[in-house]
Amino acid sequence: MRRLMKFLHTMGAIGMMGAMACLVVLLGLIPQPSVSLSHYAEMRAAMGAIVRYVFFPSLGLTLIAGLLAIAVNRALHSAGWALAKLASGILVFEWGFAAVQGPMQEAAEEAARAVAGQIDPATLAPDFGTEQGAIWVMLGVATVNVILGVWRPKFTNLPD
Repeated sequence: MRRLMKFLHTMGAIGMMGAMACLVVLLGLIPQPSVSLSHYAEMRAAMGAIVRYVFFPSLGLTLIAGLLAIAVNRALHSAGWALAKLASGILVFEWGFAAVQGPMQEAAEEAARAVAGQIDPATLAPDFGTEQGAIWVMLGVATVNVILGVWRPKFTNLPD
């Protein structure tokens, strides 16, 4: 059971970090809506699909498998590195909703409405730098989680 949880946790982390890397690349390539509204809307739809079908499920798998891994392995109950990883993992989960999933899906919906003529395209005011920054922060925290899981630094063990 421990190996299965570790495998699922690792696969989820790979998918989550890969999705974030894809989003950073797409944010670097997306045009301003005033330049090409249809291309902007297509890119936003692609980013929304990456968030919905890759990022969010991978994020959920990573968190659930990580929690179950801690639950089934008593040695992790007092390991400082595992508890630090748990705390930062919860931060990544919350940040994933607030800074990635919500804004990406909302931007995709607004772009689709602008193409359909339901809203004025001038109201679209993307801030690609802020979006990229939020994803880079998440990638950084996720990388720290990988480092904690691989090298397992000897933090003070907590009493049982």
